[in-house]
Amino acid sequence: MSSRYAELSRTELATLVPELLLMGQLIDRSGMAWCIAAFGREEMLQIAIEEWATASPIYTRRMQEALGYAPAVPGEGDVVTIFKGLQLDIGAPPQFMDFRYTVHDPWHGEFRLDHCGALMDVEPMGEDYVRGMCHDIEDPTFDATAIATNPHAQVRPIHRPPRVPADRAPHCAWTVTIDPSYPEPAAQPGLEVNARSRAALLELAPIDPTDEGLADYSGPLLSDVDFAAFSHSALVRIADEVCLQMHLLDRGFAMAVAERTETAAELERIRRKQLVGVAGIGAERLARALGLLGTSDPVAAAVRLLAVHPLLNPAAYVSASVASDSVEVRPSPAHEDAAWIALCGPDWTAALQAVVRAVDARLDVEVTVLADLGDGSGGWRATVVLGAEAAPEADEVAVTRFSSGAGFEFEPRRSLPITPA
Repeated sequence: MSSRYAELSRTELATLVPELLLMGQLIDRSGMAWCIAAFGREEMLQIAIEEWATASPIYTRRMQEALGYAPAVPGEGDVVTIFKGLQLDIGAPPQFMDFRYTVHDPWHGEFRLDHCGALMDVEPMGEDYVRGMCHDIEDPTFDATAIATNPHAQVRPIHRPPRVPADRAPHCAWTVTIDPSYPEPAAQPGLEVNARSRAALLELAPIDPTDEGLADYSGPLLSDVDFAAFSHSALVRIADEVCLQMHLLDRGFAMAVAERTETAAELERIRRKQLVGVAGIGAERLARALGLLGTSDPVAAAVRLLAVHPLLNPAAYVSASVASDSVEVRPSPAHEDAAWIALCGPDWTAALQAVVRAVDARLDVEVTVLADLGDGSGGWRATVVLGAEAAPEADEVAVTRFSSGAGFEFEPRRSLPITPA
């Protein structure tokens, strides 16, 4: 199935991809607040570890294959391969998580964060939360990401928060070392389960090597990825892969939360709260980036926003057709995975409302059941309608707005090759 992102221009896609990466980072800003309320801070930390460690190894390898920088021999990648993966990871969106890289040789490197948006979010919450993120969560999850490239890779801190002095910069610094003597750490139990999901195994259309622009990232490591240098075809594939990163992370989140809830209803309640928050703030950012705010036809703008929102993407994962004022959703691989779209429908529209109200607070959705086509393909149609009064902001969106990522602005950067120091 053709990607819905293929309808965007190359320029629009170059703007959209960093926004999608940042939206992926906001998944935790939305979900973890509700986990703290339900389970406490210590269990929230464990949920974060489990979700990232069961998702990042899968999507790291997917992006390597998609953009042609996978190691020639699986499991024998170098630090450059690891660093390229971080640059295309929802855990490290460009500039918001401002990674700066140094390569000493293929097996030794360093990175520092000149700005860590996640730290800016948790520092006001106190030292316990800072240690939880920068120590408890980062230690196992950095390694989980690195060993997707080489099982003998280790990521270790040079310094990290809590910051002493309080304005210390860079915010943290780490070494990355690959050594055959390092033992391979045990994978999270949920990793194997997630690796069998439809999201993990989904096949997407290959990048067209004849399209104008870069078709891969096989060249040198760059200080900042210039998404505008990639071809239209490559950007479409990157956008679809980033959406799959979000779905894989959400699956990890759902598995971790399920271990701590007693009923399916409680799990669904927490997952829906997470979805509303990230869907609404993400929609605001996407609408602003694509110029969908303040238009004369907010209904059309909202439908276009739904078409590019990760809730409905990739098209090969979420079966949906887009009309002038509505979207129709049918059973799909995403439903088999119990992904975000499976939480939505006639009985629950809050996430869809959060998306369209990013364009205009007067918008709403009316959801109707679609007739079964005779092959079990029943579904629903969400029609966007314009009301007279603005709806209040959803509590879940307000909670997620706490993150500095909600209003973060990207800046132009020069993309320079990094050579061994």
